[in-house]
Amino acid sequence: MALAYYNYDDLPKGIQTIRLEYFEEAVNYLLNHPQVKGPGIGLLGISKGGELGLAMASFLKGIKAAVIINGSVAAVGNTIYYKDETIPPVTSLRNRVRMTKDGLQDVVDALQSPLVEPKSFIPVERSDATFLLLVGQDDHNWKSEFYANEISKRLQAHGKEKPQVICYPETGHYIEPPYFPLCKAGMHLMVGANITFGGEPKPHAVAQLDAWQQLQTFFHKHLNGEERTIPSKL
Repeated sequence: MALAYYNYDDLPKGIQTIRLEYFEEAVNYLLNHPQVKGPGIGLLGISKGGELGLAMASFLKGIKAAVIINGSVAAVGNTIYYKDETIPPVTSLRNRVRMTKDGLQDVVDALQSPLVEPKSFIPVERSDATFLLLVGQDDHNWKSEFYANEISKRLQAHGKEKPQVICYPETGHYIEPPYFPLCKAGMHLMVGANITFGGEPKPHAVAQLDAWQQLQTFFHKHLNGEERTIPSKL
């Protein structure tokens, strides 16, 4: 189930606020669907969807396994609401935006650290889900490797299971299914400009092949209760 959450039909046009009750409806729908095995469901999110997936797994019940691809551990660009709780966005640091030689904006340093603004940190320690974190080490959208490491530290500090973290060198922000072309640059709607997303064609392509196999193996293991090895093509 791919869930739209803004600028679609009667949904809000923007994402100034995110209310997790909307996503909770979708979780409950799946948990009660006759074709869903249960007892929990899996989440897969990339970029902003990774941030939301992390928030869902932290606040909502019934999520057993979550794959987060280059997601943020902090609220970015909007406040996240759930019932009477709020997570404010980290501060944008526009003065840290750099220009590349190709005339693109590099925004990788343009967000305040959630360690400096802890109220923006998504409370991952509340989650009972098992996590797989997939990271492009040349992600220029934001500091995905730093976020993944902080997620891991926080979970372990609160006695939770250490997440599986897989880092891919020379890999950019959009780790998509195999054979999708590298999205090295493009318009970023929240920034309002063309930015660099990072990555080099060959290693990024190799990463997409591996990530696709890794996430399937992960979901088979944690949602079916059985480990399935998918042959590597690398």
